[in-house]
Amino acid sequence: MNPTIDLLKSHRSIRKFTDRQVDDPTLTSIIAAAQCAATSHFVQAYTVIRVRDPEKREAIAQLAGPQVWVARAPVFLVFCADLNRLETVCRLHDTVMEKGWAEQFVTATVDVALLAQNVLIAAESLGMGGVYIGGIRNDPQTVCDLLQIPDQAYPVFGMCLGWPAQDPPPKPRLPVEAVLFTDRYPQQQETDMLAAYDRTTNHYYLNRNSNLKDETWSRQMADLMGRVIRPHMKIFLERKGFFLK
Repeated sequence: MNPTIDLLKSHRSIRKFTDRQVDDPTLTSIIAAAQCAATSHFVQAYTVIRVRDPEKREAIAQLAGPQVWVARAPVFLVFCADLNRLETVCRLHDTVMEKGWAEQFVTATVDVALLAQNVLIAAESLGMGGVYIGGIRNDPQTVCDLLQIPDQAYPVFGMCLGWPAQDPPPKPRLPVEAVLFTDRYPQQQETDMLAAYDRTTNHYYLNRNSNLKDETWSRQMADLMGRVIRPHMKIFLERKGFFLK
């Protein structure tokens, strides 16, 4: 339809990178473009930490999976939802910040997610690729200790960036008809549509260029939703000053 939509539809996760480095001006330009993302009430409740220290990279790679690409990618970023800066500006104006509210947690988390998506899109527009690393939430306190992330901020996910050394096909998404509705939520899920999507994803998994498997989307999701993942997050977030009210 147009280059922007074509770029968005061509997204795929990249975990293998060439040795070509990403220079500082390029990364700075990417972050500056990403900051133009929408932000609730203009709070800009995010901080991005570029991790260069090899020992810190290796530690995070191990706790995240292990995921070796965290240690090997030219750029590894940690995206933090950050209210700490806002507490500072409250002090500057002799205001006591209301803390711990669920809405603040949602606002900061959405803000940093929008920023990160813009980062990846901007990088892809330059021919780069990347992958999100939600695995840093396996042990978020260790990430905070390594990167000195204070209270009122928490690491939401990481991101590897670099120049692709692989060319995987994009994963097929749910059909638009499964996610777009008018005026009300669907009163029942279209199981025939889900079955058709399962056939599409099964064909994708059986024919992609690596990690072949006989799998479907619904089976994957049933397995995922049938187990508890990262049960420590609630206590961790409360200790960081989030989600108390």
